[in-house]
Amino acid sequence: MVEYYRLKVMRIGGSPHAVAAGVAVGVISAWTPFLGFHVLFAIPIAYLLGGSMIAAAIGTTFANPITCPIIWPLTWKIGATILGHDPAGHDNLDLGQLFHHLDITQLWRPILEPMVIGAIPPGLISGAIFYAGTYWAVRSFRNRRMERLTARAGMLKSA
Repeated sequence: MVEYYRLKVMRIGGSPHAVAAGVAVGVISAWTPFLGFHVLFAIPIAYLLGGSMIAAAIGTTFANPITCPIIWPLTWKIGATILGHDPAGHDNLDLGQLFHHLDITQLWRPILEPMVIGAIPPGLISGAIFYAGTYWAVRSFRNRRMERLTARAGMLKSA
């Protein structure tokens, strides 16, 4: 599955910067707690930054059933620490009851606010790592591809 997404990213049109910026924006957006809206956040931001909107959509797959159980508690703890909340003070939250009523005002302070704030540091760090890795990978992939095509063209000329 990872190989599939890697190849899709390598073949996206645009400069290595545009592809890398798109992936980075998608990964940063994936750290937010707004599952289902990551693409809606990533695409306009990628557009504004001159990044690939397709790469941004692919980058949002960073939030998936394997990573979300790690991302959510991590962002909540980081956010609670940054905001100065005592994480132990929210151990008695009845999440089922809060989600049953779907009252965003009751969810914001104890859950969503710490997760949004807590998503910023790991989002920026992982976004920078994904930007650098994607930029290097796309540039290398395209250079190798150009070398192969040049070599093939040279063989056709000499034949």
